[in-house]
Amino acid sequence: MVSNIGILIQISAEKSLHQPMHILFCHLPVSDVIGATVLIPRLLKDLLTDPSERYITYVECVSQAFFVHLYGTTSHTILMIMAFDRYVAICNPLRYSSIMTNKMVIKLSASAWGLAILLVTIMLGLTVRLSHCRSKVENPFCDNASLFKLSCETVVINNVYGIIYTVAVLCFSAVSIFITYVKIAAVCKSSKNQALNSKAIKTCSTHLAVYLVMFFSGAIMTFLHRFPEYSDNRKLASIMFHIVPPGLNPLVRGSAAVHLFMDLCTTLTLRTGYGSEEV
Repeated sequence: MVSNIGILIQISAEKSLHQPMHILFCHLPVSDVIGATVLIPRLLKDLLTDPSERYITYVECVSQAFFVHLYGTTSHTILMIMAFDRYVAICNPLRYSSIMTNKMVIKLSASAWGLAILLVTIMLGLTVRLSHCRSKVENPFCDNASLFKLSCETVVINNVYGIIYTVAVLCFSAVSIFITYVKIAAVCKSSKNQALNSKAIKTCSTHLAVYLVMFFSGAIMTFLHRFPEYSDNRKLASIMFHIVPPGLNPLVRGSAAVHLFMDLCTTLTLRTGYGSEEV
């Protein structure tokens, strides 16, 4: 929490950091703060409370589920728009300022959060319409699957939408990031510049490492909901999803990745033969 909030304060205070790359990066710590805040305080409280006294109201449970899924979805959509920014800076450095305008940054930011809010609202809207005949949440925290499992009605629609929603988010983010890195790799290969290639690998590997950790922990958590015999594994995976990525992001991306990325952009600009003022 301290690291993520510190990054937001630092970028807000430093006018030199008011650039598209850093503005888009701000969305990631915001998402991480939401994911950590909605889960960890409640989880710590429950650990210190006798199991027989652990209660949460239905409204609180729905609210927690909303922000849990919002965090999970924005983690993917934000990394996608950051990958696009990375692609433009590396593959089209001379056109970067004309493509990544303030208007484009606003559009990318709005799409990342707007799409996530829409998908999560529809998913939970399908769940809250159900009556519930059970009261025990079989999870360390509330999420959509935990909520519709409280109902005795048919939940086929909820299961189908949940699977489609999860597969769509995971696959679309994976495919878009894969295509981005293929194009970046092609540029690095054609450059024949070892120093450039080394910097590209370093700056891109941090983005990829964070994405893979989040991708696999989120996928495991979601699909294990369909297999009750692995409930303990699912609970561990769900907690890891809300602790590991928010803890790694400020450490991996907030320091070395940003500096390496700026060095990479400088190297690419110099490679064109133009001075920075002319560009």
